[in-house]
Amino acid sequence: MKAIILAGGSGTRLYPVTIATNKHFLPIYNKPMIYYPLSLVMLMGIKDILFIVNPEDLKDFKKLFKDGSHLGMNIQYKIQEKPNGLAEGLILAEDFIGNDNILYMLGDNVFFGHDLIKIMQSAREDIEKNGGAYVFGYSVKDPERFGVVEFDENGNVVSLEEKPEKPKSNYAVVGMYFYDNEAVRIAKNVKPSDRGELEITSVNEEYLRKGKLKVKLLGRGFAWFDAGTHDSFLEAGEFVATIENKTGLMIGCIEEIAYKNGWITKEQLLELAKPLRKTEYGKYLIEVAKGESNAI
Repeated sequence: MKAIILAGGSGTRLYPVTIATNKHFLPIYNKPMIYYPLSLVMLMGIKDILFIVNPEDLKDFKKLFKDGSHLGMNIQYKIQEKPNGLAEGLILAEDFIGNDNILYMLGDNVFFGHDLIKIMQSAREDIEKNGGAYVFGYSVKDPERFGVVEFDENGNVVSLEEKPEKPKSNYAVVGMYFYDNEAVRIAKNVKPSDRGELEITSVNEEYLRKGKLKVKLLGRGFAWFDAGTHDSFLEAGEFVATIENKTGLMIGCIEEIAYKNGWITKEQLLELAKPLRKTEYGKYLIEVAKGESNAI
């Protein structure tokens, strides 16, 4: 399985902050927003990652992640010329995907919860065994902001709707999608919505029509933040700060995860920590190298 992280878009919901800066570089507490979805991909053991980025941001993404070899990974980039919708990312990634299945992540989503990686691994195994699509729902108070999933009395998925004026449920589909290789072909046949975008909900609807969509609800033991608004951005930062300060462990520390995965050596980890040694982040990496910490 390969991973795609969509990190383009205009970030208008965070204006004026993002007029001159890509939102994915903004700090969620002590690290860039983009570290959080990347860390989940890494915890899944996936080394091949494609970032889909705006033309003007490519240089900065390459400065931040290079080709990924310093983390024992293969990181590539693809430019999205305009924010034409989430489904376009699948089309742009066609050559990168090849014949593989896909984990598709949104770069502004932050997740946390007990056994989250086990749940993601279960979804991955289901896709690899049975094909189809596997997505996740989360109860929210403002479902009109999201793609919404409707269930019948038996818990079966009845419908999906993108940013409905009158939502049929409070369950939003979060920015983490597992797809088989058919997703690219499906995305190519998606027609622009009334907003003029290729909606990821349309891809999911096609899987639903074929009876190949699974939706798992993330309950009260999970936190999910769509950090694309000022309030949710602030909430995500406060949440991460609280967890890290209480536990002494970092969420989304990509260097630590690479080391714990065995992708880099202790010496390489210490080398990565050198330019950061005056920060708490750098000091934390040094502690990890000494065997005094564990990744979340």
